[in-house]
Amino acid sequence: MRPLHDEITPAELESSDVAFHGHVWDIRRDTFRLNNASITREYMDHTGAVAILALDEHDRVLLINQYRHPVRARLWEIPAGLLDINAEHPLDAAKRELAEEADVEANEWAVLSEFYTSPGSSDEAIRIYLARGISALPERFDREDEEADIEKRWVNLDEITDAVRARAVQNPSLVTGVLSAFIARQRDWTGLGAADSDWPRLRQRGIAE
Repeated sequence: MRPLHDEITPAELESSDVAFHGHVWDIRRDTFRLNNASITREYMDHTGAVAILALDEHDRVLLINQYRHPVRARLWEIPAGLLDINAEHPLDAAKRELAEEADVEANEWAVLSEFYTSPGSSDEAIRIYLARGISALPERFDREDEEADIEKRWVNLDEITDAVRARAVQNPSLVTGVLSAFIARQRDWTGLGAADSDWPRLRQRGIAE
């Protein structure tokens, strides 16, 4: 039996155009051939993103809290951001986002997890980095819009894992990152990816390697 592994197998594309230009993201309309049929689907054309599970020497995770308008809620999250700077490597983006959202830096980086957020309606791919060796930056970044009133909190990995299992926190990067870190710790942090690992699920879109 073959091991479980998603396969990148693009269908034959007949046409592709932007159905709606948005302030942050566009909605793309593709028509493609699959199973001898012509199918049209619309989806969010996303840049991709990175998220960072920052873990200190006491096994505490750095969380941030901010307002998310589509769900009308303030959510606990891990630092994250878009790959919206041309030719920026995902690792560099992760370091930038950790600094900009949490005013800290890390000296040890690894790939913790990757996932598609909603593959039936968006092509967004997220890579979650594990960052350790945390230290505070000398100056605080100026933040605006939803990030202007970010609340930061260090929470024990066991405590936030319990919150995930209790369905008390809902952000997908937090849920995926926390559960991945909990399992990785049980396995003595084996199986982590190199921080500069190739990212084929993002590369297929021509963003970065």
